[in-house]
Amino acid sequence: MNFKADVGVFGGSGFYSFLDDVQEIKIETPYGKPSDKVALAEIDGKRVAFLPRHGKQHTYPPHNIPYRANIDAMRQLGVKKIIGPTASGSLQLHIKPGDFVVCDQFVDRTWGRQDTFIEWPVCSHVSPVEPYCPNLRELAIDTCKEQGVSVHESGTVVVIQGPRFNTKAESRWCSKMGWHVVNMTQYPEAYLAREAGICYANIALVTDYDAGIEGHDEIKPVTEEEVLKVFKENNDKVRKVIIDMIKKMDISECDHCKNLP
Repeated sequence: MNFKADVGVFGGSGFYSFLDDVQEIKIETPYGKPSDKVALAEIDGKRVAFLPRHGKQHTYPPHNIPYRANIDAMRQLGVKKIIGPTASGSLQLHIKPGDFVVCDQFVDRTWGRQDTFIEWPVCSHVSPVEPYCPNLRELAIDTCKEQGVSVHESGTVVVIQGPRFNTKAESRWCSKMGWHVVNMTQYPEAYLAREAGICYANIALVTDYDAGIEGHDEIKPVTEEEVLKVFKENNDKVRKVIIDMIKKMDISECDHCKNLP
């Protein structure tokens, strides 16, 4: 492939519409087509690939996103680091709508998704004990703090199948398990990046309190309208964080992410 990139971002056109000399390209993968065309641009001397995980028109629901094709497209471009912002619901009272959480663990509650590159006749096992790149996470945390963003430095995201939200009982269970945020797309996206040997960091943009918090009846259950409203409000903040991260980013290979078991 003639096209190359150093950094990948899973985000919509709002992340790159203000950049100059943006070039959109189609990429074919052994796993089918990615969610959309990949937009290539340059930020502070680094080539950046932007790919909307749901498609530009938000046509892919969480359970139908071509996760393997999306990660493979980044791999074909030579991407070494991926930043994956996500809209997420809070499961804990102290994590408020508008906050950011730089997750360090995930819990998979999905089913039926194509979640590995490892297929017959090859058999190997890639450990997800530390699924997120510690170096990229540290950069995200430091950048959020520098920009005055309310950020939680760690957290467990529980990934549900979608597209439906949790019931109150499910949300209560997730909260009692001590998990911090809920999302529909971090698995298998983060794990596939791990298999591919690409550094990956998630920034969870908290939009709501999921189905509410037990004992706090004043907190209303999540609605799609509220999620979109708060996510749009957070878009400018996370875009500034990501742009600054890219400017400061060391794009050399990371020992944690390249030396897979």
